[in-house]
Amino acid sequence: MAVTDEELKRAMKAFKRRLKLTALDDESRLGRSPMTGGGTSGIESIIPPREFRQEIWDALVASGKLSKEDDGFYRVGTFKGGM
Repeated sequence: MAVTDEELKRAMKAFKRRLKLTALDDESRLGRSPMTGGGTSGIESIIPPREFRQEIWDALVASGKLSKEDDGFYRVGTFKGGM
């Protein structure tokens, strides 16, 4: 089945929303000290929402909007490698 532009847009929007909410959830956890000024989340990749087919995520990787990491995790953009 072909992947439409509308499906790609909806999937990318859902991915970014899930990534943002996951990072906010991590930042607001109880283990952070109020004296340290909070902290930023280190979350940069997530498992994509399951309501979209795998072909959609593969198409987003092929277009360069997402990059695939180990164990089914994806991140926004192209990952060039670490340190």
